[in-house]
Amino acid sequence: MSLRLDLQIISDWIPDGSRVLDLGCDNGTLLRHLQQRGITGYGLEIDNSKFADCITSGVNVIQADLDQGLPQFADHSFDYVILSQTLQAVKRPDFLLEEIVRVGKQAIIGFPNFGHWQCRLQLAFGGHMPQSKTLPNAWFDTPNIHLCTVQDFDKLCERDNISVLRRSIVNHAHQDTIGTRLLPNLFGQIALYQIKKQLV
Repeated sequence: MSLRLDLQIISDWIPDGSRVLDLGCDNGTLLRHLQQRGITGYGLEIDNSKFADCITSGVNVIQADLDQGLPQFADHSFDYVILSQTLQAVKRPDFLLEEIVRVGKQAIIGFPNFGHWQCRLQLAFGGHMPQSKTLPNAWFDTPNIHLCTVQDFDKLCERDNISVLRRSIVNHAHQDTIGTRLLPNLFGQIALYQIKKQLV
């Protein structure tokens, strides 16, 4: 089974035998892949058709609205909580992030970087909201309501006492380049973070 490249990176970061919660799990592709490695857990999905796809393919899934948080799960219920390409589509990303690091011992978060140079150019010289391979929708039909940059996410983690254990900032082809390493907020199109709540 071939995975989308960002999901492959996420898979590589999760040790065998872990217990995971995949938020906004889509059709369950990542969870099916992880199950082959002895990784167990659940997906949360709100879309009826994607929820049905998960059931059909044997993925443990719960239909839930992420904007309501994760009240059904106790603290540290999972080794990893995954949120890939969904943070920007929820009403309160800060609230959901707090819930994620409460429920998970660690978390992996992926999002499109709105600080990429092409986004900046489209705003500065085109005078319109950016569209790209990672942000393909027009402003009026996009599910994304809280776009952020790498710097924005770093500041939110710092504000909320969340430690960044590892991050990978890549281009649209999910490649690590000199530009994404030296100036990640300018050249990175997709950001992946491994995080955990600091003990205070």
